[in-house]
Amino acid sequence: MNAPSEKVAFDVARIRQDFPILDLKVNGKPLVFLDNAASSQMPARVMDRWVRYQSSQHANIHRAVHYLSETATAEYEAARRKLQAFINAREEREVIFTSGTTESINLVAHGWGRKFLKAGDEIILTTLEHHSNIVPWQMVAEVTGAKIRVAPIFDNGELDLAAYEKLFNSRTQIACFTQVSNALGTINPVKEMVAIARKHGVVTLVDGAQAAPHLKVNVQALDCDFYAFSGHKLCGPTGIGVLYGKAALLEAMNPFKGGGDMILSVTFEKTTYAPIPAKFEAGTPPIAAAITLGAAVDYLSEIGMARIAAHETNLLDYATAEVSRLPGLRVIGTAEKKAAVLSFAIQGVHPHDVGTLLNEDGVAIRTGHHCAQPVMQRFKVPATCRASFAFYNTLAEVDALVASIQRVQKVFG
Repeated sequence: MNAPSEKVAFDVARIRQDFPILDLKVNGKPLVFLDNAASSQMPARVMDRWVRYQSSQHANIHRAVHYLSETATAEYEAARRKLQAFINAREEREVIFTSGTTESINLVAHGWGRKFLKAGDEIILTTLEHHSNIVPWQMVAEVTGAKIRVAPIFDNGELDLAAYEKLFNSRTQIACFTQVSNALGTINPVKEMVAIARKHGVVTLVDGAQAAPHLKVNVQALDCDFYAFSGHKLCGPTGIGVLYGKAALLEAMNPFKGGGDMILSVTFEKTTYAPIPAKFEAGTPPIAAAITLGAAVDYLSEIGMARIAAHETNLLDYATAEVSRLPGLRVIGTAEKKAAVLSFAIQGVHPHDVGTLLNEDGVAIRTGHHCAQPVMQRFKVPATCRASFAFYNTLAEVDALVASIQRVQKVFG
């Protein structure tokens, strides 16, 4: 198959100049970074925003009237508005800064779940979930007596939507599901899934960790109640994430953490909590990280999420076609609608051996169960090799991946 040409309107060579780390050599060979589902790389201008905050704006926020504190506060709240626009939240107070998707989901599980779930209630998950959208609900179910029910997937990695709908009944209280599978790349029909839940009066939480970096997210159009994602997959820093929640639900929830800056008043007899979003941002928040994430979504928005998605789809289609020609290689997850994740297994070769040999060629992929062990169990494999693409990857890097896989197959005969 001939490689499709890079689209003229998307100048990937120019974009790559924004990422200093892409010039790195690994084992004397150019870095081919295909582990973007774990963490994307950061452009220089986003790094510069971090440095500018630390060098000329750093102070704690919301607590002083001096210049630096007022400047830091203004920049932090401006970042919240940028994230509001990025996901099209109705109000800026519906954007809660957290440490990442995991904390965002835990905030809902413990802040909403522990308050409203009771014995006999049911929680719907899907087989595609990351552990971060399984374990918190198991913890809450154990405490409350609620029960978890799981929607199955087909052999191609797509959700069985009819089976999902059949799980709903009068005991169902919340449905939690990923928009994009981190292990397979499957894009779930989230709008339809939310609509089904809404028909039954059920609250919804969407894990958007793998969707926000690759798709245009519009939480109002999805009509989900909660949406969670992380900064480090969005060309931002680690240690920062977002929980979107509809204001009425956030107001009804208990805070997940207690401490400074999330209160109106405290006595030893009673604490009155601050309004949202402060209610859920106890202590000193990740100020620098939030401001830097704001710069990251500015950068992505300037490129355009639709253009990013088109380029990544081009990469995924080419990579899928190329590896499918290799004998003894099995692509795992062949859903019709996928984001830029290619999971595969090579007959007779353990994924960790594949990853080790690819690294010798400078090719960085992820091997393991990807914190999605139920997915691995569904496909009867202990682990997979996962190449995940970002908008700064190239068709030439796909060729490097394929060539390196061929070398692995030659080594293992």
